[in-house]
Amino acid sequence: MSEPILQFGTSRFLLAHVALFVSEALERGDAIGGISVVQTTSNPSSRARVAALNETGSYPVKIRGRERGAIVDKVVHGRAIGAAWIADRDWATIRSAVIHDVRAIVSNTGDTGYCLDPRDTAAVLASDGPVPHSYPAKLLALLHARWRERPDSGVSVFPCELVASNGDTLRDLVIGLAERWEAPASFIAYLSQRCVWINSLVDRIVSEPIEPVGAVAEPYALWAIERRPGMDLPCTHENIVVTEDLRSYEQLKLFFLNLGHTWLADQWLAHGRSATETVVEAMNDAVLRDGLEAVWAEEVLPVFDAMGLRNRAEQYAASVRERFLNPYLRHRIADIASNHPEKVRRRILPLIDLADSLSVPPLQTRLRVTLARHEAMPSAQKADAS
Repeated sequence: MSEPILQFGTSRFLLAHVALFVSEALERGDAIGGISVVQTTSNPSSRARVAALNETGSYPVKIRGRERGAIVDKVVHGRAIGAAWIADRDWATIRSAVIHDVRAIVSNTGDTGYCLDPRDTAAVLASDGPVPHSYPAKLLALLHARWRERPDSGVSVFPCELVASNGDTLRDLVIGLAERWEAPASFIAYLSQRCVWINSLVDRIVSEPIEPVGAVAEPYALWAIERRPGMDLPCTHENIVVTEDLRSYEQLKLFFLNLGHTWLADQWLAHGRSATETVVEAMNDAVLRDGLEAVWAEEVLPVFDAMGLRNRAEQYAASVRERFLNPYLRHRIADIASNHPEKVRRRILPLIDLADSLSVPPLQTRLRVTLARHEAMPSAQKADAS
């Protein structure tokens, strides 16, 4: 018998977030069970993590920073992972686990995780079919195998990718693929009616890996989950919030933390600053700090004030400030600046659109200048910046 939670991804983020939550909940008897993880890429470091997880069954997470003014500096160990698999090598085992034991599926497959792969065809749905290439096709094939054996038993799917409405988006991708491949109507009904697709938001800065497996993370952690009828939560935990209002959590994180990171990265790129500069070093630069504080106070906070969320926004902004000033995390701005033009579009443009829809003064001058500069940038230069 395998574990009831299947996790796609062995990233340091998931190890220090969802998997650690489940580990801590298991100690109190507050989890549905342990985790089997699936590594979908074949790079050497990923394979080393899988080997280490199978060998030791645990991994360290160093939690370092400030929390409500107090210093936190400790090492905890994640012990929820009972098995670690590589998709290309262990597909039959993964398929069997989904058919018989899995109740919840968690994923964090990165920026390109929802991209389909033209090499995938309906052949992956056969019991002896090839291993799918894309994550949506993998999920579709596994759920199809489950449906064939247990047509009345769905699973709860908890995507953690930083995609708006990630549960709805992933559901639509999987069902769309099933329809394209002319899967039976009863299976498509199973996907939409028996399986529960849950939107969620993850929030924790995990700055460094520990080799071969483990991570360095900040004390702050949040997993906000949109309440859905029939969902099977992997665990209950003090850092998990089940809410009817996921949108407000998404907006706070996007427009204070993510936008703040992107604004710092934009200044870092524009002024050719040190390749090793970290967020805390930037926050201790008076010019950068003053600029970011002005963006938060004068261009972001008024939007939340207009939505009646000023108090929550001020509290969250204070927590983000404390997180950015964390002296223990080596959170390099060079890492944040990857795929920068797309991050500008995803993080700044929605704030400006929301401000315009609410007729919020002032006019987000700094952010509009940043957005306009990137919109005017030639395509080749955008590619270099990313």
